Amino acid sequence: MTETLLQALFFQAGYNAALVSLGAALLGLAAGAVGAFTTLRRRALVSDAMAHATLPGIGLAFLAMAALGGDGRALPGLLAGAALSAALGLILLQALSSRTRLPEDAATGAILSAFYGAGIVILTVIQNVGIGRPAGLEGFLLGSTAGMLRADALLIALGGALLLGLLASLRRPLAMTAFDPVHARMMGIDTRSTDLMLLLMTLACVLLGLRVVGLILIVALLITPALAARLWSDRIGIVALLAGLIGAAAGHVGAALSLALPDLPTGPAIILLAFAAFVMSALLAPGRGLLSRLRRAHARPGV
Repeated sequence: MTETLLQALFFQAGYNAALVSLGAALLGLAAGAVGAFTTLRRRALVSDAMAHATLPGIGLAFLAMAALGGDGRALPGLLAGAALSAALGLILLQALSSRTRLPEDAATGAILSAFYGAGIVILTVIQNVGIGRPAGLEGFLLGSTAGMLRADALLIALGGALLLGLLASLRRPLAMTAFDPVHARMMGIDTRSTDLMLLLMTLACVLLGLRVVGLILIVALLITPALAARLWSDRIGIVALLAGLIGAAAGHVGAALSLALPDLPTGPAIILLAFAAFVMSALLAPGRGLLSRLRRAHARPGV
């Protein structure tokens, strides 16, 4: 097990294993960096709703591709269906928030539960009607790299790299809009377009992460590295970089552990590693860490 783990960590466990590790690392890097801006803009629950809203689209895309004569499991088609379904969920969420008296968190809960329930119903129908090859669709709930093809891994890696490039080009307007939207508008920044771009990048992370960590856990990959990084710095550039590095490390090591321990699912392993990084940050971070606070408390006169 140790030898296999070391080989996977150093990309020596085979071509496909290296592709999966690279894809998971790039996904973690992109999700962590985008998540730093998402959490700063207080859009974490919206990303959760988008993730759960992808499930009906996955099921309907499978049915459409199977009806056209395929096996229904082509990843680009499934991602296209997930994107359309999530976009519809986002539109309904914005409508509920702006045209009713419902607060955003209540509207988010309604959209999340309704779309997720519809998705489970559709997946149940798929299993019962015997159309296409539905084996493996449940992997989109918690992620599944075991059935990942070379093309899937390349798609995830390329998507993560493109997201990083887009995030780097939009870093300044995203940061200004997140910290102070009023000041950003005074400086000539279109905050509505900036918020829309952030939501689209978050949606892209959700879609890319479906195959690796699944729709239930992708939100944790967006949020947890960002929370860990926030304990180390107040500068958004450094926070985004640290969050990306934490996400990348969790993705790479989690994929390696899953290869070394075949019974260990990749998605939960990645999320647990990201959470371990958060716990360590909460304990050790200077200034905000628990140990640092305890030292300051004991150093006060009379304590």
